Amino acid sequence: MPRFGFDPKDSPMDFVTLPMMSLREVVMFPRSIVPLFVGREASVKAIESALANFDKKIFLVTQKTPEKEKPQSEDLYEVGTVSKILQMLRLPDGTIKVLFEGLWRGRWDPTTNVISSEDEYPMARVERIAERQEEGAEVKALVRAVQEALEAFGEANKKVAPEAISAMAGIAEAGQLADSVMPHLKVDFRKKQEVLELLPPYERLERAYELLLGEVEIATIEKRVKGRVKDQMEKNQRDYYLNEQIKAINKEMGRDDDPVAEAAELEKRLLEKKMNDENRERVLREVKKLRTMQPSSAEYTVLRNYVDWVLDLPWGEIKETHIAIDKARAVLDEDHFGLEKPKERILEYLAVQNLVETMKGPILCLVGPPGVGKTSIARSIARATDREFIRLSLGGVRDEAEIRGHRRTYVGALPGKIIQSLRRCKFNNPVLCLDEVDKMSTDFRGDPSSALLEVLDPEQNGTFNDHYLDLDYDLSKVFFITTANTLDSIPLPLQDRMEIIRLPGYLETEKREIGRRFLMSKQLEQHGLKEGNLELADDALVQLIRTYTREAGVRNLEREIAAICRKTAMRIVEADDRDMKVVVDTPQLESFLGVPKYRHGEREETAQVGVATGLAWTQMGGELLVVETALMPGKGKVVITGKLGDVMQESAKAAISYLRSRSDVFGLKRDFHQEVDIHVHVPEGATPKDGPSAGITLATSVVSALLNIPVRHDLAMTGEITLRGRVLPIGGLREKLLAAHRGLISMVLIPKENEKDLKDVPVEIKDALTIVPVEHMDEVLERALECDNAETIFCGRGEPDEPIANLLLKEQRPGRTH
Repeated sequence: MPRFGFDPKDSPMDFVTLPMMSLREVVMFPRSIVPLFVGREASVKAIESALANFDKKIFLVTQKTPEKEKPQSEDLYEVGTVSKILQMLRLPDGTIKVLFEGLWRGRWDPTTNVISSEDEYPMARVERIAERQEEGAEVKALVRAVQEALEAFGEANKKVAPEAISAMAGIAEAGQLADSVMPHLKVDFRKKQEVLELLPPYERLERAYELLLGEVEIATIEKRVKGRVKDQMEKNQRDYYLNEQIKAINKEMGRDDDPVAEAAELEKRLLEKKMNDENRERVLREVKKLRTMQPSSAEYTVLRNYVDWVLDLPWGEIKETHIAIDKARAVLDEDHFGLEKPKERILEYLAVQNLVETMKGPILCLVGPPGVGKTSIARSIARATDREFIRLSLGGVRDEAEIRGHRRTYVGALPGKIIQSLRRCKFNNPVLCLDEVDKMSTDFRGDPSSALLEVLDPEQNGTFNDHYLDLDYDLSKVFFITTANTLDSIPLPLQDRMEIIRLPGYLETEKREIGRRFLMSKQLEQHGLKEGNLELADDALVQLIRTYTREAGVRNLEREIAAICRKTAMRIVEADDRDMKVVVDTPQLESFLGVPKYRHGEREETAQVGVATGLAWTQMGGELLVVETALMPGKGKVVITGKLGDVMQESAKAAISYLRSRSDVFGLKRDFHQEVDIHVHVPEGATPKDGPSAGITLATSVVSALLNIPVRHDLAMTGEITLRGRVLPIGGLREKLLAAHRGLISMVLIPKENEKDLKDVPVEIKDALTIVPVEHMDEVLERALECDNAETIFCGRGEPDEPIANLLLKEQRPGRTH
C-alpha cells in the first residue's frame, strides 16, 4: 500500500516503508521481545496491515506525550525500532495482545512523512541506522562491569527470571548488551528513549550501566527495608509494617508524599510565618512529633489539625490600608445620615494613624436601641479604612470556650470564635464587630464576658492566649467594635475596657432624611419599581413617621415604606402600565397603611389649674408628659398614680416637701397638708414611667393646684428638683426639645447646666422654640404660672376663687376668673 508518494519497491536498501504504530510510555529496543496490549483502532489496523502486506514487520515509535489519543507527526520521536510480530491474540474486550521482537533501529522524518487525520493508520519511510562495532580494553571493562551489575541486579530483584539474567550476561558486544538490559529496567520512558537514540555502543552501554546501578541500589534498599521491617512485624501489626515499608522506601528515594516529607513541608511553611521565636519553637516541636507518628492514628489527626490551624492564621500579615480623611468622611456620610459623634471618633482615629506608624486598635462600643445602624456603622468603618470586615454575633453565647477555645484534650476541640474569624479573614488587622455584647449569659460552662476582658484590653490583647492554640497571639492590630442595646447587663470591668459611644436614636428630622435618601431608593429597587412610579410627599412622610412608627431606629419606617411600595406595585400590575405614577400624600396614607397606630402627645388647648406639661425621654425619642394634680378635703393623704417608677415617686414626694418647707413664701398655712388630700396623676397609666427629670413638672402642677393659678398651656419643662428648689440637669435634651416642637410648644424651660447640650440640637428646632435656662424653682413658677406678677405667687393677698382654698391660704389672696 503506497503512502507519501513513493512505492516501497523503489526505495533504496537503507530505506523501507512500513506501517507505523505509536507506543505510550513504552520504548522498544532491538533484540528484545516485549508483549503489548493494543486497543487503539489505528494501531490495530497497522498490525493487521503488517501481517498481511509487510512480512509481519512494523515500525514502533514512542509518543512524547502519552496522554494524546491521536498523536500527530510532531508528537512522536524520530528514532524508533523496526520490529517483527511474533504472535497475536485477540481478547474478548476487543483489544489484542501482540508479541513483538525488535530487529533494528530506524529513523523517520516527521516533516516529510506527515501523518494525516484521514489515514486509517500511519505509514513511515524508515531509514535504517547501521549498528556500529567498538572494541578495545575500555569497552571490555565496561561490558564486564555491566555483567557483574546484572548478577547483583538478579540477586536483589527476583522479578527478573534467572535465565534472562544469564542470557544477558553472555552477550559480549556493547551495543547489543545495552539494548538487552534496558527493557528490564523500571525507569522513565524518556530515559529509555535517550538510550535508544545513543548510537555509539560504548556511550549507550555506559548510560545503561548508570541506570542499572540505580536500579540495583533501589532493589538493595528495598530488600534491606523488607528485612528490617520483617523482624518487627507481628500478626496484629501487618498494617503498621506496610506503612513503614512505604515510608522507608519514600525516604530513600526522596519522594514528597511520605509523612516525613510532609513534616518537612510543614516546617518550611512554619519558618515563613511572621511569628515570634518562642511560638515558632513550640510549634516546631509539635511538627517533629509527626515524623514518628502513624498517619492512621488518631493522635496524628489531632496534631495535624492543630498544626494546620497554626499555619492558616495570619501571623503578622497586615493588609495595606490607604487612609484618606476626605475619602473616609465621604464614605461615612454616604452610608449614614446624622450620627456625628461616631463619625467624628472614627475620623480622629484615622487622623492619628496618619501621624504615627503604629497604633493599637481602639475598642469602641456603640450603644443604642435596635435599628439605629450600629452594625452598619462598623461595616462603613471597614470600608472607609480599607480593612476586611468580620461580624461575630455574641447573642446567646454562654460558653467561655466560644471566646477562648477548647483545650486540645477534648474531642472535637476548636479555637475560639475570635481565632476562627481571623483564619477566615487572612489578615491580622480587620474591623471585627462583636455584635450584641450585652446578650451574653453565664452558666456552668463559664463566663464569656470575663473571657472578653483580655480580648478587649489594649494593654493585654497583644498576647491573647487561646486555649486550643496555647500560644500568644497578637490582637492589638484588630479594630474591635462592639454593639449593645443597653449597658445594664454588661459587667463594669468589661465596660471599662471600651470607649462608649451612645446612639440615642434618630430625630424626626433625621428619620425624614434617611427615609428620603436611603430607604425609598432601596425599597423601590427591591420591589421592581422605578423612581417615577412612586412619589411620597414630604408631609406624608412626616405623618407616616409620627403616626405609624414609634421607634428609635428606622426598621419599622422601612417596613411601612415597603408596604406602600407593595400597594403601588399592585396598582401598576392591575393597570398593566409600568410607567404609571402613584402619588401618596397625607390624606391617602390611611388607604395605603390603614388606621394610624400611634399618637404623640400635644399641648393642652387652654391653660388649666393643676395641669403642667413635662418632657420625657424614651428609647423611641422624646414625648410630652402631662402631670395632673387634684385637691380634695381630707387628712393629708398623698396619692401618686400612673404606673410611676421609684425615682419618679420620690421626685413627687420631694416636690411636695419643697412646697411644705416654703409654705410661708407661697402664703399657705403651715399645716395645709393636714386638711387636704393631694392626688398626682400622670396619664397613660399602662405605660411605665420613671426618671428624675419630671421633678419641676410635678412641683409646678402641685403649686398650681394649691394656689389655684393655671399653668401656661404652650409651655413645657424638664429638670430634676431638690428639697431646696434647685433645678438639676437631665439627659436626652435633644429628643425632648424635638417632642416639644412636634407638640406645638412655644417655650421650654431647661436646667441652666444643660445649656451646653444645646449645641447638639438642630438649628431649626432651636429657632422654633424659646428655650429658657432656669436654676431655681422660683424661676420656673414665675414663667410657668399665668399671673400678673411674682407677688401673685409669692405672698399674694386676695379672695380665693374656690371654697377649698379657704383651707389652704394663710390669708386670702385675689381671685381670678378663667
